[in-house]
Amino acid sequence: MAIKKYKPTSPGMRRRTTVVFEGLSKNRPEKSLTESKKRNGGRNSLGRVTVRWLGGGHKRLYRVIDFKRLKRGVPAKVAAIEYDPNRSTNIALVNYADGEKSYILAPEELKVGDTVMAGEEADIRPGNALPIKAIPLGTFVHNIEMKLGKGGQLVRSAGGYAQLLAREGGYATLKLPSREVRRIRQDCYATVGQLGNIDHENITIGKAGRKRWLGRLPRVRGVCMNPVDHPHGGGEGRSKGGNHPQSPWGVPAKGYRTRKKKASDKYIISRRTK
Repeated sequence: MAIKKYKPTSPGMRRRTTVVFEGLSKNRPEKSLTESKKRNGGRNSLGRVTVRWLGGGHKRLYRVIDFKRLKRGVPAKVAAIEYDPNRSTNIALVNYADGEKSYILAPEELKVGDTVMAGEEADIRPGNALPIKAIPLGTFVHNIEMKLGKGGQLVRSAGGYAQLLAREGGYATLKLPSREVRRIRQDCYATVGQLGNIDHENITIGKAGRKRWLGRLPRVRGVCMNPVDHPHGGGEGRSKGGNHPQSPWGVPAKGYRTRKKKASDKYIISRRTK
């Protein structure tokens, strides 16, 4: 997909760019594969804000994506490549030979009319899902399971791919888009190919209103707040008061590690940050 620029007829249009939706098939999603999506505005079940600067935005229908690819050995024909407002990559509507329909993440090379399949006997082609032990080394994959049968959790955004580096002792080594190198069980499933809509990262929002359409509220700087609201607040003129950059709750903002220890840390060979 190409990037589209606009004539600078207003300040908001001067730097605004969008992706040209060429190759997308239809305007309305498959009704049987959609659900209503309730918004919470960044609030938890008690009504308290736990994620700041969220709210508003255009109303969306959620498309139910088949991350598990449980229809093993049944070929499916790609009926449409569609836009999904809930994620950065495009999705593909596939019709299985037994009449069932589902949505899958659309790789870069997948086109309408192609056939995809999941299972150990599937070919090494974009859109086919196989256990990692059946995929050749060096192959680009996406939608990777971390637990067998749980469905793909890794590499699901536009343009994303992981590379299969090695296999040893029941585990495979993959290099993720973040440059992290991690071990995954060879029985877990992954889908062949790089995800589409690669130009998504080159989009320029262009104006504040477009950010509001996406459900993002204006993000207020700490130095603009009062001392009661932020450690950077207060003072005559613009001043942080000599404090190091930090969050409203005093957590350092630059270089301070906040990741908690997880059971899966032992599978990380090389972290994304040194």
